[in-house]
Amino acid sequence: MVVRLYPRSSLDVSYFTSDPAHELDELRAGPAGRWLQGSGPVTEDSVARVFTPGPARRTVGYDIVIAAPRPLSILLAVDPASGPAVVAAHQRSVRDAVEYLQERGVVVRDRRFGGDEEDPGQWGAIAAFTHGINRHGEPHLHDHVLVGSQPVGSTTQLDARALAAHALTADALYRSALRAAVARTTPWVPWRSAQGTEHVRDLDEGYRALWGGHFDDRPAKVLPSRADVVARWADDQRRFLSVATVSPPSRDPHLLDEHGFAASFEGQYDVPRREVVTAVANAAVFGAARPTIEHFTDTYYPELRESRGLRETLLSVREVRRVALVASRGPRTLAEPTFDEPYRSRTRSWEPRDRSR
Repeated sequence: MVVRLYPRSSLDVSYFTSDPAHELDELRAGPAGRWLQGSGPVTEDSVARVFTPGPARRTVGYDIVIAAPRPLSILLAVDPASGPAVVAAHQRSVRDAVEYLQERGVVVRDRRFGGDEEDPGQWGAIAAFTHGINRHGEPHLHDHVLVGSQPVGSTTQLDARALAAHALTADALYRSALRAAVARTTPWVPWRSAQGTEHVRDLDEGYRALWGGHFDDRPAKVLPSRADVVARWADDQRRFLSVATVSPPSRDPHLLDEHGFAASFEGQYDVPRREVVTAVANAAVFGAARPTIEHFTDTYYPELRESRGLRETLLSVREVRRVALVASRGPRTLAEPTFDEPYRSRTRSWEPRDRSR
């Protein structure tokens, strides 16, 4: 998983605002910090106001870390000419993931009418910081996205359980959008294996071993220059040992991997919208933008269109898999999904159920 949620209990944001991320100089448009929602200078004071402290409130916000899969981060080191396009694709995909989280995962629970109700919420401001290395100086393209714990106009905090549940879907949407954007804007072709591993066509797997990102220690954070980082990466590559490249499957990139999609629901009884979106994003082997994935989902599963939070409408696994449809018509296309309503009414299993998961 490349999207992780870290609750924040402090208003101190100097860790983010004091790092200019010089390792991405010449690759990143603009400074390290930017507003995804909001305006004005990105300063320590303005970013701290993203968080929402209150009486007896321990969590004031969240640091949402969104990191590129390792092979895509490695492109920054092995192909600096493509670096600006990779960073731009990452930032666009981060925005997609955060917009999804805000639209579907930000809810406030309210006990009324004898039960828990979920009201949709919106963050007041969203700040993001793009960095290109980890603490060991390895290529590690990632964003820290800072949001508050209390939606605008609410007197209570957002439901952390719903945010965490939808983070899994935001993760899949980010990775899928990034695969598609990098393939569209660079010579590289990212793809996802049936085992869930992210690869890049023609990129030697030896680089994954060279910059594995796994260490027992956590050194102090340093702020190297772009020149220092480039020299470090060049020195690392002198120890590079070729392993092999992994070839992507021969398939139409616009077709859904129906086998992978169906396998996502093995052992389940019923399925909410967020899990359908996750499965579609993962089954888009060569990637697809978030609007494409959500349009596909809403075309084939219109009952789920308004679902958000944890109390989502549920469909049976049989209804989600659409086995009869796929068997008769072949894999569904992501490009321009269409669905025949009379066929749907004949193959439906049972009515969707609205219940909390």
